[in-house]
Amino acid sequence: MTVCQFAKAPFGRFIEDRPQLLRRINELAIRELSQARDHMVLLGRRSADEKVATFLLGWRERQVALKGLSDTVPLPMSRQDIADYLGLTIETVSRTFTKLERHGVIEIIHGGISLLDPVRAEALAAA
Repeated sequence: MTVCQFAKAPFGRFIEDRPQLLRRINELAIRELSQARDHMVLLGRRSADEKVATFLLGWRERQVALKGLSDTVPLPMSRQDIADYLGLTIETVSRTFTKLERHGVIEIIHGGISLLDPVRAEALAAA
């Protein structure tokens, strides 16, 4: 990742001549705000099963954007990191992964999961 910092006034002048860039920045900001809102709802109103299914499908979407459609979802995050992100305990995340695997929704593989039944995962995430 590379981070750049710009002074406000010169950047304002720069962007005035590039309305398409300003439009794109606004689109990205709106998308980020929408994702933040969705994450707050996820944390506050969803069951552990719904949280984990939503997380897996969201991570799969990110992977699709980078590498194309695949039912294998790499998970570079530890279960503790996933638990922290979802507002759950590591034990709950592990139990939920096991439950989803037992019900044939996912298969736990080295370094990630294989999404065996995306339709059921989507139904659970939409609940």
